[in-house]
Amino acid sequence: MAKVLVIADIKQGVLKGSTAELLSKAKAIGAQTAVVAIGSNIELLASDLANAGSDTQYIADDANLELFSAGPFASCVVDAANQFEANLIWFGFSESGKAVAPRVAAQLEAACATEITDVTLDGDQIEVTRPAIANKVMQRVKVNTERLVAVVRAGAFEADEGISGTENVVKLSAPAPDLKTVIKELVSDASGEIDLADADVVISVGRGAKDQAGIDLVKELANDLSAGFGSSRAMVDGGFMAHNKQVGQTGKIVAPTLYMAIGISGAIQHLAGMNGSKTILAVNKDPEAPIFNVADYGIVGDLFEVVPILREEINKIRS
Repeated sequence: MAKVLVIADIKQGVLKGSTAELLSKAKAIGAQTAVVAIGSNIELLASDLANAGSDTQYIADDANLELFSAGPFASCVVDAANQFEANLIWFGFSESGKAVAPRVAAQLEAACATEITDVTLDGDQIEVTRPAIANKVMQRVKVNTERLVAVVRAGAFEADEGISGTENVVKLSAPAPDLKTVIKELVSDASGEIDLADADVVISVGRGAKDQAGIDLVKELANDLSAGFGSSRAMVDGGFMAHNKQVGQTGKIVAPTLYMAIGISGAIQHLAGMNGSKTILAVNKDPEAPIFNVADYGIVGDLFEVVPILREEINKIRS
């Protein structure tokens, strides 16, 4: 039987939903499940980790692990993978996961695949599906090693509310410190805005906004919905939006419950960053805009006329 080790996605002491999504997929393919949680003061998350679908919880809890450092985190994952004898090691789609996965694969002499959207097992044969060439093609890749380390694309799997696990905590020894790199501090975005990767609703603005006044108009809609506020690359290149707000192939990959593309034509590079969203609403004055090919709902119109109407209707519903 396959054994899947999921690396828990923990942010500021809170277990993120992607962990349950990966564990649900592991259960769906009939695998034994375990999770490894790494950080400081996280032992109380054991029951949450079990409820998310894991039957064994490997916990590395140490003050030296409070700040992310790829070397020590990789050592913890390798320790858990060897103890569990996992043949599948899955990371959620995050900056830390992408940094640690290659190190883990090298230490385990395993294959490494990024942005996978599906995995199938045929006996001992592992096969994964992943997008390539900016989502123009989907690759089916057979894995020729006994172990696979994979980074799962955001939104690829869905959490099954009906699954649960068994609390069985195994404490991991703290790894040796990384003498080559010492993390002094992490400086976060001080804007106070919702992180695009965490937002349940994301609203992105494109070239159709024209200038700062247009951006501010769409930002008010995002504020009304307590949504993450992103943009296309055109607005970043134009100096209107910061790069950490860019959604797309060279920006952030998001998969919220609702994605609203306002004034975005839908170049394939942008679609690569948001087409995993559960529901997509597009507003564009060009009826032939490519964004309408992926949108669940489309409004053909000038955003300067449409956005105020959307805000008005949202406020009516709330009142």
